[in-house]
Amino acid sequence: GVYVIQEPRNQTERWLLQTVERQARQVGIGMPEVGIFDSAAPNAFATGMNRNSALVAVSTGLMQHMTDDEVEAVLAHEVSHVANGDMITMALMQGVVNTFVVFLSRVIGHIVDRVVFKVERGHGPAFWIVSMVAEVILGFLAMMLVMGFSRYREFRADAGAAQLVGKHKMIAALQ
Repeated sequence: GVYVIQEPRNQTERWLLQTVERQARQVGIGMPEVGIFDSAAPNAFATGMNRNSALVAVSTGLMQHMTDDEVEAVLAHEVSHVANGDMITMALMQGVVNTFVVFLSRVIGHIVDRVVFKVERGHGPAFWIVSMVAEVILGFLAMMLVMGFSRYREFRADAGAAQLVGKHKMIAALQ
């Protein structure tokens, strides 16, 4: 689980809170909750349904293996995700894309059923088979679209972090 810092217990927690607070102010969002999760891997994430109600968390491994400047850049990257509304955008995009995949696969199944197999009432086996195959193919294409947008979103968060803390800190964190 994530330990959310309510009252800082040490200098590191105080520094994390102050850093996120400063960055949130700079980008004009509400102060996110700040948390730490136990993991040896250097990692961080942001979550939340809107810009003014979010959580930014870092792993213990990130705190142990990166310099303060690098951690500051990682925090700026996560704060940029919050400022850009990336969490809700990705959830909505995935939902809309999935809806289209299901809808279009059914339309394709219906057309094949009626035109190719001349089914006049209800749905024949071709509808179900073609719908499932179309769903797999369209799902793969949709996944590529979502992944492409995700890469763009990550690039924007990196650029936002570089603006917040400077290019040299962001480059160091990425390395």
